[in-house]
Amino acid sequence: MNPLLLLFIILGIILLAGIRIVFEYKRALKFRFGKYVKTLQPGFRWVIPIVETIQIVDIRVITINVVSQEVMTEDNVPCSIDGVVFFKIKDPEKAVLEVEEYSFAITQLSQAALRDVCGKVELDTILSKREEMGKNIKTIVELETQEWGIEIIDVKIKDIQLPENMRRMMANQAEAERSRRARIILAEAENQAAGKLLEAGKLIDQSPSAIKLRLYQTLSNIAAEKNSTILFPFPEEVLPRDSKKKVEN
Repeated sequence: MNPLLLLFIILGIILLAGIRIVFEYKRALKFRFGKYVKTLQPGFRWVIPIVETIQIVDIRVITINVVSQEVMTEDNVPCSIDGVVFFKIKDPEKAVLEVEEYSFAITQLSQAALRDVCGKVELDTILSKREEMGKNIKTIVELETQEWGIEIIDVKIKDIQLPENMRRMMANQAEAERSRRARIILAEAENQAAGKLLEAGKLIDQSPSAIKLRLYQTLSNIAAEKNSTILFPFPEEVLPRDSKKKVEN
């Protein structure tokens, strides 16, 4: 084989072997003989085969689940709490060079912070202020991750598992609270209805004609059933016709 052709083939293989494509949402750290050289930006890149290597880092928002943690709250209630952490790599160089497996490190930090924060408050606080608990955990975790070039976007508490007896007690408490509210609403309705009836009675007392109209309305409602016989113990003329006659009588 022609030595010149062989040389071109070898050069072609070397050129092809060094081609790298870096996507827009990633960064590539280039190492030469194991020493960090620079961070490659997105696009078509070439490295020297064997001599240079790259390590890809995703700079998008990454989600990590915090596995369920057994926590004893301040009021001595055992519960299992899990969550989720959202973070983003701001400095790929630090994320790779400063910490080994940053995802695992963030997971461990989040688990410890979750137990620490939730163990210092009562159960009612955890149930009613999940957002605040998540912010407190985020504050603790980001103090460590800032040195790694990682930004903690948010921390959310997903689920809280309580013992069976505690769930029954909370269900009974909620039912009692709903019953209390229903009784209060019913009492307020009765009070308002009584007030309206009192106002209506006062108006009717001021006008004998209103009394007769009310009587006729009642008779109409009774007659609608078509199965009742109405007897008057006194003639209809006995009813007062106006307030003046009532005063004279």
